Amino acid sequence: MIDAATQGALEQAAFAAMRAAYAPYSGFRVGAALLAEDGRIITGCNVENSAYPAGICAERGAIAAAVVQGVQRFRAVVIATEAEEPTSPCGICRQVLVEFAPNLHVISVTAGGERATHSLSALLPAPFTPSSLRHS
Repeated sequence: MIDAATQGALEQAAFAAMRAAYAPYSGFRVGAALLAEDGRIITGCNVENSAYPAGICAERGAIAAAVVQGVQRFRAVVIATEAEEPTSPCGICRQVLVEFAPNLHVISVTAGGERATHSLSALLPAPFTPSSLRHS
């Protein structure tokens, strides 16, 4: 769990990232703000491409930015959208997030003030993890 001030800072960062999103095809802008274990906030936004599979989600963009900075442990993520209902991470993003933070606290927020909170383990039960690659 995170305190209200930290959550507020994460939400502000996620909405700022959302406003920077490049979403000319879907019009669905998404921002993500990761809270690293050391307290840093690292953001990402979705970046679409005319060759649709080449796009990247906000959550994966934030993870990539964090890894470049040497950060690989996270406590929480806030996902901000302009949707009417809070939007949780897509399946690919859930898989990428679990690689770095299986106990991640996921908060989805909308521009209208709606919120939903989940644990990543509830969103992705029985995940494929590095331990899944071990064999005898």
